[in-house]
Amino acid sequence: MAIMNAVRARNLDLNLLRVLVAVADTGSVTKAAARLYLTQSAVSAALARLSESLDTPMLVRHGRGVILTSRAARLVTEVRPLLEAMLQASLAPARFDPRTSERTIRLGLSDFGDEWLLPPLLRRLGRDAPKMRIICIPVQFRTVVEALATRRVDLAATVIDKLPQTILRTPLIRGHFVCLFDPRHVRLGARPSKRTYLAQEHVIVSYNGDLRGTVEDTYGVERRVRCSVASFNAIGAIVDGSQLVATLPDVFAAQLLRQRPHLRSAPFPFAHRAGGMDLLWPAALDDDDACAFVRAAIIDIAKHVPATS
Repeated sequence: MAIMNAVRARNLDLNLLRVLVAVADTGSVTKAAARLYLTQSAVSAALARLSESLDTPMLVRHGRGVILTSRAARLVTEVRPLLEAMLQASLAPARFDPRTSERTIRLGLSDFGDEWLLPPLLRRLGRDAPKMRIICIPVQFRTVVEALATRRVDLAATVIDKLPQTILRTPLIRGHFVCLFDPRHVRLGARPSKRTYLAQEHVIVSYNGDLRGTVEDTYGVERRVRCSVASFNAIGAIVDGSQLVATLPDVFAAQLLRQRPHLRSAPFPFAHRAGGMDLLWPAALDDDDACAFVRAAIIDIAKHVPATS
């Protein structure tokens, strides 16, 4: 049986994989047929051939429709970036010219990326690459690896520790944690002690959807957490006019202090290493000229991002 399957795989028509991806993207055999300019019966026949070649079903009936089998879903995840890379390679001109390129770059951004990065990046592209376009997709450390691996994004700017070897990185922004507060309602001082800090009520950012943040996990202390949110974007409005203290990277705090200059920042009272945001991209796109052009622009923009200190 294994030998027979290997023979079938060697004879696999790669166009059948394109059909499978279209069905996965549209969620329908009928809609996939319309996208591919095929008849519905042709799409069904292609899926049947693919099932026979791989000796496993691609679809199962679900109510009045169909859904991908788990094997088909994994296959789609694996082949989609390869098919997209082949399409980009076939459509790309022999030599990349930013002045005429019409490439669309899918950029993953975490908190505040749309504020410190997007405006100068769009101005630069408008000047140097007027036909290039950007699609921004929110990412964070739990989602970015899959987004890059499946080519849902071409590059991403976020905070993350460990990465697989298939993902490359370069540092963008480095800084330290600071405390952000409203001095009209909070008496934290210019250099708060650990006791003073822990005596306050806090708003935290938790990607786990709970009341624990980086401080609890790293230092083994418990803050008096009043509110947990999923991103830093709402922190300024929450701190403004409240008795809550937020702990966040100094670059993000600088953005909020420019928007709300009546707020204040103070040093985070626990010793910690400098951290920050990295620029990430798949190794498969390392020599892609269009992506390299946008990466270089982002790296240059990041050099001019001010922090609170």
